[in-house]
Amino acid sequence: MEIKLNLNGRAITAQADPDTLLLDFVRAQGCVSVKRGCDTANCGLCTVLLDGVPVLSCSVLAARADGHSVQTLEGLQSEAEEFVTFIADQGADQCGFCNPGFVMNTIALLRENPDPTDEEIRAYLAGNLCRCSGYDGQLRGIRAYLNSKKEQGGARDGAEK
Repeated sequence: MEIKLNLNGRAITAQADPDTLLLDFVRAQGCVSVKRGCDTANCGLCTVLLDGVPVLSCSVLAARADGHSVQTLEGLQSEAEEFVTFIADQGADQCGFCNPGFVMNTIALLRENPDPTDEEIRAYLAGNLCRCSGYDGQLRGIRAYLNSKKEQGGARDGAEK
């Protein structure tokens, strides 16, 4: 079957079997940040944004994305670049395998809620499996990023007065 979608800002038309998972479809298009982990929708490694909403691509057929927009980490580098160093500074990327899923969900969270509480961050990232860091590093990194943004905003506000 023919599938047409917008992948990271590019119009894509490709053939896929009816049972092709979105995970396999986007990887075949070169989006290798989307990783296969559990194949049971429990680890978050395969997270992509489908029309701006995070979905687990291991549990979505590629045909369901036909006519829609899909974003992977490859297409969100500039947005991710703003906060990934804060996460790395907290030692939250020990092996790095879970990072793309965490980054995708953090982008979705911050788009939806630019000033989340720690509990809201934990709840949003709960579907991401990390076996190295215990999640506190990711939380500290996101919190440090948000605090940095607030400080930059305050400095600009003060400079304008």
